[in-house]
Amino acid sequence: MQRRADHQESQNARRARTRHLIELGGLVQKAGLVELTGDDRNVIFGGLLVVAAMLHSDRRDEAMAVLAHRGRRAFRGDKESPSGDAPAPW
Repeated sequence: MQRRADHQESQNARRARTRHLIELGGLVQKAGLVELTGDDRNVIFGGLLVVAAMLHSDRRDEAMAVLAHRGRRAFRGDKESPSGDAPAPW
């Protein structure tokens, strides 16, 4: 009986992890990275590494604040700037 419970628990954990990874992939899609890069996984991964480097820097708190602000605005559908210009990198 314990084996069945353990199996069910590990299956539930795998399903939760899979769902989490699918949601993260959805964010890559929602950000437009698939279309902008021509689905180039190296470019997408490189971009994620740039963000990771920002978050490892001594400016982590500033980067987190800027990225969180932009993410909130994007989820709401707001434009980044009133003029429609592309925003500065950070």
